[in-house]
Amino acid sequence: MAKRVVYDEYGAASRLRVSVAAWRWAAGSGLVPVADAGERLWSRAVVEAADPEAVRAALPGPVGAGVAADRLTQALGTPLPRCRPRVTAAAVGHLVRAGLLVYLGGETEFPDVHPDQVAVLGRRRDLPALVDRHVPLGPDQAAVRLGVRRTEFDVLVERGYVSPVGSVDIDFKRQGGVTTVPLFSAEEVALLPVVWPSVEWRAVRTVAAGRRSPLAGLGPVDPGGYRLLLAGVARIARMGRAAVVQWRRRYDDFPAPVGGTGVHPEFDRAAVLAWLLAHGKIEMPTRTPTGALLMARPGGGTRTFRLDDPCLTLAEDASGEDRLSFWSTDDDAETLAALTGGGSGGTLRRLTMPGTVAWAVPGGVRVLDRVRTGAGGLHVTLAWPAGLRGAASPQPTGGVIRHALPYSVPGEACACRRQECGGLVPVGWCVEHGDTAGPAMEWHPGAGLRCAALSGKADLGGALTDTMIDFRPVSCNR
Repeated sequence: MAKRVVYDEYGAASRLRVSVAAWRWAAGSGLVPVADAGERLWSRAVVEAADPEAVRAALPGPVGAGVAADRLTQALGTPLPRCRPRVTAAAVGHLVRAGLLVYLGGETEFPDVHPDQVAVLGRRRDLPALVDRHVPLGPDQAAVRLGVRRTEFDVLVERGYVSPVGSVDIDFKRQGGVTTVPLFSAEEVALLPVVWPSVEWRAVRTVAAGRRSPLAGLGPVDPGGYRLLLAGVARIARMGRAAVVQWRRRYDDFPAPVGGTGVHPEFDRAAVLAWLLAHGKIEMPTRTPTGALLMARPGGGTRTFRLDDPCLTLAEDASGEDRLSFWSTDDDAETLAALTGGGSGGTLRRLTMPGTVAWAVPGGVRVLDRVRTGAGGLHVTLAWPAGLRGAASPQPTGGVIRHALPYSVPGEACACRRQECGGLVPVGWCVEHGDTAGPAMEWHPGAGLRCAALSGKADLGGALTDTMIDFRPVSCNR
């Protein structure tokens, strides 16, 4: 009886006279059938049926883990988003073990991978979530992911707010030999602001170097701190306690209590977090909120700036001052200082950010503060007179929308758009207020403070049908 011939990946590559990496890619990408003779073993029929030229051509050349890491880092954004550490060569190894990339050779910790597969992974919209889910972080990387100084992160570890999920031995050779470095779950680190809403995270993230940590007075978490009462679940979900009670009744898969009493049950925190994420009650903070700032250049043209984690505070009266703070790059901060350094300040053509309408300011914008925090980021604050602020034009070039209050009641022939403030936006072809007419009007920035005051007095029961604007001061995004 003839002996059955089987090949492992090395034997198959030798039989076809291709590289082992090429065979691995062919097997991982489906170019050749799956192993049919055991784990990572192929029958002679499968191997001999494979086309060597096709196997060889499918792999244009594997790239090392370092190159793959750089390409994935670039895919996360340029410049790299705030609170997002670079992808390392070791992270590529974790992505291979998670089945997101095919191992093609090299060290298992720092494997070679297919460049095209790296490109496909980089184009996935959920790339930040995949990295958080599968790649653990060292202490320095975890501090970056949370957006705090390393000293603040060490305090959180010491007092039990986050715990290691593993460790890795790193040989620093002449710098001290082998050192065991703890590893932390990126998801758990990213969820800390959600799990502990009582901590003032903005203050922790913006503390300047040399200043006392806002976490200095933070008490340790006892073993019971990993259990949550109904009120604790409600705080994490930013809902009322009654909503959590309804979830327990409505959903059969809500985590069962692990302690407490019938009136005050206690739940495992990890199980609760997993349930809240799975049911969309909380969101995984995979990206820092961003905004965009369109500034006018003195000689003409505009320049757009990216704002990481913007915080906008609007004054309630015209004598006050609006403030906008955000994280920025050194180059953008220098350019902003140049554009706003004139005697009258810079012109803000359009500010867009989550949770608010698009604003514009015709002048007076200045850099109020630039602070290098202990975490290494540059925190910038802009300010401008509140009375100048108004809604931005929908046109790409921006600019303030101005409303006009005519000194006489518009007639039936008026073609201008009526506004809630009692004013209107003139159009060029209006016989009463157009380009050929010279009406007497009082002008004010649309959606500005004057507009808000007039809207509160206007009779809205008439023909005013435009969308109402929320004039309340906008607080920082969390």
